[in-house]
Amino acid sequence: MTKSEIVESINANTGIDRNDVLKVVEGYMEIVKNSLIKGENVYLRGFGTFGLKTRKQKVARNISAKTSVIVPEHNIPSFKPSKEFMAMVKDIK
Repeated sequence: MTKSEIVESINANTGIDRNDVLKVVEGYMEIVKNSLIKGENVYLRGFGTFGLKTRKQKVARNISAKTSVIVPEHNIPSFKPSKEFMAMVKDIK
């Protein structure tokens, strides 16, 4: 599902103007991004948690050039679904 499809679905279900829904969805994404940049987790009860994971420093190899490069420790965004959410999608096939 794309952002556009999410906006259309919310518009169809609530009757709220499409442009207003788009502003809210984009605003939500911006808040999540800014919170993660500040190092703050975003907790959505019943849905999950957006947070940061730290990847440790490692040695990567370029096989064709036969060289090694050190990849420094860095953060990546992550999402951990809530137990309720996990239970709902666990048996979908």
